[in-house]
Amino acid sequence: MNNPPSVIGLCHVALFVSNLEPCEDFYVNIIGMQVQWRPDKDNVYLSSGSDNLALHRLPKDQVPHGIQRLDHIGFIVSTHALIDHWYEYLKSYKVTMKTEPHTHRDGARSFYCIDPSGTTVQFIALNHKKP
Repeated sequence: MNNPPSVIGLCHVALFVSNLEPCEDFYVNIIGMQVQWRPDKDNVYLSSGSDNLALHRLPKDQVPHGIQRLDHIGFIVSTHALIDHWYEYLKSYKVTMKTEPHTHRDGARSFYCIDPSGTTVQFIALNHKKP
């Protein structure tokens, strides 16, 4: 299956992950982000152009401080049709899906999947016009 166009937005998120390499593979080789900076073997900074996603290896003996409140991270795509394309593309890589694509009351269209570290990832088209 052809790779859909690159995502067009995510401002900044930094995630602790216990499995850095599979997460980097997911975001770089499947989602299409680029490595911007790798200061060491335990940290990598990614971007799709105008955003930043930092992956930090969680040390085996460390638990993040406080209660994690992250519900999900969201990637913006430009059209409703691309939501369906991304859904099928990610399924072809055996990515775990939480939902199927659906259109929201405000006209946006999205679906949710799970990255290799267990983080929920949303793909959303904020196009309020009908597809």
